[in-house]
Amino acid sequence: MLYELATLSLTLRSVPKALSALESYTTRPSTGGRLLGCWEPEHGVIVGQLLVLRGFESTEELTEERRRVLTSTDPFGIGEHLTAFQVESYAPFPFLPPVEPGHYGSVYEFRTYHLKVGGLVPTMAGWEAAVPERTRLHPLTTAMYGLDGVPRITHIWPFPDLNARLEIRRDAYARGIWPPENGPENIAHATSTIALPTPISPLR
Repeated sequence: MLYELATLSLTLRSVPKALSALESYTTRPSTGGRLLGCWEPEHGVIVGQLLVLRGFESTEELTEERRRVLTSTDPFGIGEHLTAFQVESYAPFPFLPPVEPGHYGSVYEFRTYHLKVGGLVPTMAGWEAAVPERTRLHPLTTAMYGLDGVPRITHIWPFPDLNARLEIRRDAYARGIWPPENGPENIAHATSTIALPTPISPLR
């Protein structure tokens, strides 16, 4: 399984209309990939965006959908409401299961770490050792590494609410479960986005 994380920038107050159009778009036979999640960022980003996670069964399927998106005059079926977009390709950490839709939390955190040169392998090794204990506190949606652009990982965590997020993270730190070994040492730049699942999101 491969993943695409798309950031869609929209005209102001157009999210409800865009969601309806996007839902129709993702169910077309000609559209590649499987919609896994769709979130509206709530904190720390530009107003009027959507984060869209899709899964692909093969490199060929992902490549063909990317070609279609880049050459289309209406790549996500949103029409005039779409002002800009960014698409990124990812592969999951090999020891993690595929993303499965379901109800996991009312808020999601997207963390992206730009890595230092050579930092991916030790980062994944640390995660492989730490994830089993960490996910006993609360599940992980996925952790994945970029196949294009700068060397990076993106991990997605669901939480019941923001207060629970703080409590879970504090507990993990206090018990020495998190962060993983070799994690912070290999981060060159980090960002975090809190986003809310939209009504069309299979991940909620």
